[in-house]
Amino acid sequence: MNILLFGAGGNIGSAIAGELLSRGHTVTGVTRSGKAEAAEGRAGFTAVAGDATDAATVARLSAQGYDLVASAVGPRVGAEDDRKIIVGAAKALIEGLTRSGVRRLVVLGGAGSLETAPGVRVIDSPHFPEMWKNNALAQIEALGLYRETTGLDWTFISPAKLIEAGERTGSYRKGGEQLVVDAEGNSRISYADYAVAFADEVEQSNAVQSRINVAY
Repeated sequence: MNILLFGAGGNIGSAIAGELLSRGHTVTGVTRSGKAEAAEGRAGFTAVAGDATDAATVARLSAQGYDLVASAVGPRVGAEDDRKIIVGAAKALIEGLTRSGVRRLVVLGGAGSLETAPGVRVIDSPHFPEMWKNNALAQIEALGLYRETTGLDWTFISPAKLIEAGERTGSYRKGGEQLVVDAEGNSRISYADYAVAFADEVEQSNAVQSRINVAY
């Protein structure tokens, strides 16, 4: 596939780019600086500059013959407005792809809206970290925007409650609206294995117009 990936320079975005490239896909990585050091120099990868929160930019870039658009866009923690980046990107992706005619969109989501019990979300816990609350609220709003659109074949992939650096095992479990946890009640996944799940969805399209959750 020929894939346009917004947010290719971050920890998760670079892992996704690497996984897609390892499977033989061609990836154009979009970052604000036009640089994506983790993937630059690899066969099949090109880095370009672009703003995922600008619908005109999304439309212009995605109109260049891509089979699918992916997004791992996120704010710099503690340095940028979460809603401006996350909700702004969701709005721009929806509008821009509608203009360009690309229907398939796979995006990095958040875990805050996943249920830990019927009607109880991760974000509702009194122990939910305050520093991540605005990010979670923005992801919840973005998910609502995707659910309202009918013109895109979108998939919103929520990670585990904890996503961090770690090895690539190639294994994960997949759920829907409920937080996936292990036998001890923990919910975690590495960047590398989240990228495996992301690439699987890119290739298989098993969760069109829905949200999934991936964890160990």
